[in-house]
Amino acid sequence: MGAALFFLLITSQKPRFYVSKKRSRFAFVTDVFQKQVPYDTERNRLPGVRGFALSDWLTRDDAFAAQMALRDDLIANRRDKVIAMTDVGRAPTDELLDYVLAWLKQYDSDYQVHLSHVIRPDGRKLEIERTDPLAVLGQLIQQDLCLLLPQRAQHNLVAAVVCFPANWRLAEKIGKTLTHVHEPVPEYDDKLARRVQRIFDVVEVDKPVWRFNALDYQNAALFQPERIGGDYVEPGSLDHPYFRSERQCILRLPRTRACVFSIHTFVLEQAGV
Repeated sequence: MGAALFFLLITSQKPRFYVSKKRSRFAFVTDVFQKQVPYDTERNRLPGVRGFALSDWLTRDDAFAAQMALRDDLIANRRDKVIAMTDVGRAPTDELLDYVLAWLKQYDSDYQVHLSHVIRPDGRKLEIERTDPLAVLGQLIQQDLCLLLPQRAQHNLVAAVVCFPANWRLAEKIGKTLTHVHEPVPEYDDKLARRVQRIFDVVEVDKPVWRFNALDYQNAALFQPERIGGDYVEPGSLDHPYFRSERQCILRLPRTRACVFSIHTFVLEQAGV
């Protein structure tokens, strides 16, 4: 998960999204594709973090409307699969909701942010339910959000809304340390674990960092808590027709000092990569 500022490609074109009604074991899930990934996925080294301007945090892309429709559906119908919080997770979650609302008001004029509700760029009116902050966050922006607090020597996952998991279940990870969250990733050895923990230890308020991953998949479903259609492989496999990448950002909240790990998921058909 470095230091060169990596600017995102942001276009002014009218948003377009592509939906294929291919059925998977998760019957309600449709496949949503972006046209491009706004960064160079050929250059990466673990953990591979770079700094970026805070104004470039919660970006939107051409699949915004379609991804948000899926997020709304998942939170309404599979809430227990996509939302989780520990007892110590409430304070940072409340702070994160305020932080995201303030960010949208300052940096994204396509959101209409009011005291009691928000109107998203796709036109949906979303009530700001303070008693259910993770559900609001999950339906507010395109990114999945994880909150981590330091406990002893490592950061622990204390709250999250993750609608687009890539082969992991939130219920199995909530409350766990960074090391346990990454089990059984083979590359996540003790050396890499120390490097990642160091990033969470030193990231400063208003000085976020980001990294990405990039893998080929046999199935394009965004909601993949378990592997569908076989194992994922490194890019280049001909029998894996979909390319999936996550833009992962880490920032620190000023009041609770919790770390936010945000995930913006891109899925492309290989023919378009």
